Amino acid sequence: MFTGIVTDIGEIRDLEQRGDLKARIGTAYDTSGIDIGASIACDGVCLTVIALGPDWFDVEISAESIGKTNIGGWAVGRGVNLERALKVGDELGGHIVSGHVDGVATVTAIKDEGDSTRVTLAAPPDLARYIAPKGSVALNGTSLTVNEVDGTTFGINFIPHTKTVTTWGGVAVGDIVNLEIDTLARYVARLREFAA
Repeated sequence: MFTGIVTDIGEIRDLEQRGDLKARIGTAYDTSGIDIGASIACDGVCLTVIALGPDWFDVEISAESIGKTNIGGWAVGRGVNLERALKVGDELGGHIVSGHVDGVATVTAIKDEGDSTRVTLAAPPDLARYIAPKGSVALNGTSLTVNEVDGTTFGINFIPHTKTVTTWGGVAVGDIVNLEIDTLARYVARLREFAA
């Protein structure tokens, strides 16, 4: 379980396809405090640590995860948003995020508004119905508030702090981003199906 509050920008150092995809991710985390088997959200995807070094960790990624996320576009040198799993008693600063990405969204427009940046994204129709104005989404592992929704497109406003401490400072039109819809929205929609 995560909150969508990114705590490090990691770097893809190596990718090796061998049955599953193995990735080595450089990090500023103190890896002596990470256990083998720990969960780390990498661009919002909950992945399991299988090996550790002084400033890196390795993860294995299944074909299922690659098919549902933007991991197929990862390349050596790419930055990724990182978040360690919640511990009991941790502050819940964002919203409840599982690290189980539902699909991908595409950046369709970017516009500076003062010091902030408005980013418009297109979501798959089957996921767009769960996205509501002033609701929450996780995009590349970042907990964000939806500003507006128009059909399958929605807008997010990025303040300067978020652009500095995540990979969102380098966003570009055409980027494919991991989308996890709000768990509460999913359950409300499911309950409405039973009530109908």
